[in-house]
Amino acid sequence: MTRLKPHHLLPTVIFLSGLLSAFFVNDIICIVMVPFVLKATRRMGVKPIPYLLAVATASNIGSTATITGNPQNILIGSFSGIGYRDFLWHLGPVALVGLFLNWLVLWWLYFRRRIHDVQTEAPVDAVQIDRAALVKAGLVTVLVLAGFLAGFPPPLVAAMGAAIMLITRTRDPHLVYEEVDWGLLVFFVGLFLIVGGAENAGLTERLLGFGGRFNLQHLGVFTSVTAILSNLVSNVPAVMLLKSLVTRFANPHTAWLTLAMASTLAGNLTITGSVANIIVVERARKEVAIGFFDYFRIGLPITLLTLLFGWLWLSWIQ
Repeated sequence: MTRLKPHHLLPTVIFLSGLLSAFFVNDIICIVMVPFVLKATRRMGVKPIPYLLAVATASNIGSTATITGNPQNILIGSFSGIGYRDFLWHLGPVALVGLFLNWLVLWWLYFRRRIHDVQTEAPVDAVQIDRAALVKAGLVTVLVLAGFLAGFPPPLVAAMGAAIMLITRTRDPHLVYEEVDWGLLVFFVGLFLIVGGAENAGLTERLLGFGGRFNLQHLGVFTSVTAILSNLVSNVPAVMLLKSLVTRFANPHTAWLTLAMASTLAGNLTITGSVANIIVVERARKEVAIGFFDYFRIGLPITLLTLLFGWLWLSWIQ
């Protein structure tokens, strides 16, 4: 018998998901982390729902830190011209504190009155690890991160890293294509079609008129409006719609950072608030069902707490 400690699993999942999502797109991290969490919880004999929720919420929070953390930050980085290290310096602390708040909320709602240690038998199936592939992926990852932090253009650095992995590949590419979630790609296409239709219909100009009636240049108001809009139309379309407003602010630099922070953290409110949440729910669906209120009961306090801290932080350092 091997004594496992499931209470170590929650912070591990939160900070691993958050750290990886800070430098790589959070949607990809969710795709990778869900099978890991399902397998770990099966071996430990614990219910997977709180750990799956940790993957979704922590990946959103961690992705706040950098331009490469999520699709909306990538758009903001290209529109604003903010450097990689500048973005990380301003929003990295928001992500770090947010992960601790995430841990606190999940622990309080799911574990504070429960015993976590579970006795399970040692797994008999050994995991086969391709050490050469692991070393190669690790080296490419380090080089890509070094390129980001050195200030090279993130698209170029990411493309070079992907090229190295593809040139030296040993797997049949058809196996990779089978892992592509075509449904999510169609979902993204639909989002951009909706945004394009909204702009052609004059919705952007109406938003500009709305901003004239309310003091959107106040960071608290802008944070609230961004959070609400991100949950109405999803965060990527919200950024596409609000980008015209930001360029007219007195302090566009802080406004861009606020837009990135609020649109990302607001994605934790509901399942449909972020594509990362949908990925977690869909990939886990065969083994466990996560309902709307299962998510909302943890999404609401996490969203409110992290948005509050993000607003206060950016107001203080601007």
